Amino acid sequence: MLFIREPTGYKKQSFLNVLREARQESLYEQPRGGNTPKIKVNDISMYYEIHGQGEPLVLINGAGAGIEMLYRLIPIYSRDYRLVLFDNRGVGRTDKPEGPYTTQLMADDLAGLLDCLNIDSAHIHGTSMGGMIAQEFALRHPPKVKALILAVTHCGGAHSILPESDDMSRISKLPPRAAAEAMLRLCITEKVISEKPESFQRLLAFTVEHPFVQTSLQKHAQAVAGHNTCDRLPEITAPTLILAGDADRVVPVGNSRILKTRIPDAELVIFKDAGHMLVEAGDEPHRAAIDFLKRRWKEN
Repeated sequence: MLFIREPTGYKKQSFLNVLREARQESLYEQPRGGNTPKIKVNDISMYYEIHGQGEPLVLINGAGAGIEMLYRLIPIYSRDYRLVLFDNRGVGRTDKPEGPYTTQLMADDLAGLLDCLNIDSAHIHGTSMGGMIAQEFALRHPPKVKALILAVTHCGGAHSILPESDDMSRISKLPPRAAAEAMLRLCITEKVISEKPESFQRLLAFTVEHPFVQTSLQKHAQAVAGHNTCDRLPEITAPTLILAGDADRVVPVGNSRILKTRIPDAELVIFKDAGHMLVEAGDEPHRAAIDFLKRRWKEN
């Protein structure tokens, strides 16, 4: 099933307003046994947060991104789901061992985290590198996956479609503020930046405050470079939704079409004129995700 959706206008509420709302939510759940939300998983201590009640829904972040980049999604998902957020290995308040880093290893980190939280299975939503981790998680730990959402990601290997230029390598070598701005300009279309300059500057200020640290990007780049699930994707049995933007300059949209052909009965939604962060589509990607979870999980 393939859907192509036109953007219905940009979300009126600014990124920072959503962030403030998320931090004011009363749904935050501290882990039992202490005030510091960290758990020992494999060889690292992982930072995590839980928001809301309901079926567990795990959000997996992209390369170099800390948990703060997910706070804007808390009001969207925590009304209906027990939302599990965490910092991946190598970033934020989770430990940062030297490596090597692989998506398989980070998938096993997530499995260990869910075991420690006594969560037998969950809906898994991964974005960019997080979508690669989600693929490995679904393949290595299938009983733990209720439904799978893969956003702006690829299967890796010889079948993946590379972007026209290696901007990520260049960005990883820039000073923090320059890297933050270059990253945003790569992930958001120029149309949004020119039409919403104040919103872009607020988002830039937030990103500078919570930067994509170069060392984290470099470590996660190892995992992305080594990721390859293409031949194993037909083994995924969980209901799967794939989200993509047809103006994505980081992970070209053709990669999502490849995922669609390889994962049995997967659904693909492509957002017209949307870049890697899908902000051009407003809340449509999240509405699509929630609709999918309610519809497909009910069917199963």
